[in-house]
Amino acid sequence: MISDDVLKKATVELLKNAVTALPEDINTALKKAYETEEDAIPKMQLKNILDNIELAQTGSLPMCQDTGIHIFYVTFGKDMVISVEDAIRNGLKEATKIIPLRPNAVHPLSRHNPGDNTGLKMPYINYRFSDKDYIEIAVMPKGAGSENMSALAMLTPSQGLSGIKEFALNTIVKAGGKPCPPTIIGMGIGGSADISMKLAKEALLRPINQRNDDSQIAELENELYSAINTLGIGPMGLGGKTTVLGVNIEYAYCHTASLPIAINIQCWAARRAVARIHPDGLIEHISHPKEVSP
Repeated sequence: MISDDVLKKATVELLKNAVTALPEDINTALKKAYETEEDAIPKMQLKNILDNIELAQTGSLPMCQDTGIHIFYVTFGKDMVISVEDAIRNGLKEATKIIPLRPNAVHPLSRHNPGDNTGLKMPYINYRFSDKDYIEIAVMPKGAGSENMSALAMLTPSQGLSGIKEFALNTIVKAGGKPCPPTIIGMGIGGSADISMKLAKEALLRPINQRNDDSQIAELENELYSAINTLGIGPMGLGGKTTVLGVNIEYAYCHTASLPIAINIQCWAARRAVARIHPDGLIEHISHPKEVSP
């Protein structure tokens, strides 16, 4: 049985990895954007971003002052369904103190701040299941600048693919430099209003160098990536070739009379971390493989 202490330790390590070091696919994309940019101002912004990332990793400090609210995805392996909520909450409280994380979670009306990033339904934990022999935990610290640019539309089926493209481009144009581009675009298509928004956020967990398995969706990902990068918004909204680093889309079947589409934007600090916890207590860090703890 995996103990609460191991789960708590994994949570602290996941959060530290997420806020202090970006996954390799994001680092690679940012370096490529810098190397290919020709305009001096956006190139300078990309250099500042890359320097910031290096300083954060070297000093084991958060790369952005907005360390977000914390969305977790827990995937239980076969015969491994256990209670994890208390351990994750306690891990988040400890991480808030020792990393440190800015305490961002507040009551929506009174704005009361407990000071430890926890509260009702926060952290928010999504549960999934697999036939593996380990528990996998992913965390996505989500800052407000990008999250505030989320968008949902209930299109009619007749609007189809052209309506989806129009909505996506209009959303990015409206967002401009507010979500701290270059960004990653998570899109959810189909399901219902709530399902599409959930899919949009889940899409951000997928590395940006991996296309959707569905060929039509993969083609749309590539097309939107190219189209958005012709808008000229660029790094921090100051122009240039790279407005987005990637476009990831997840989909679900939907009602014959409905076409929901949701967009969730992630800033250049595309923080995510994934770890697997094995039955013997070994914590295997997938997104940050250099960090392995017994």
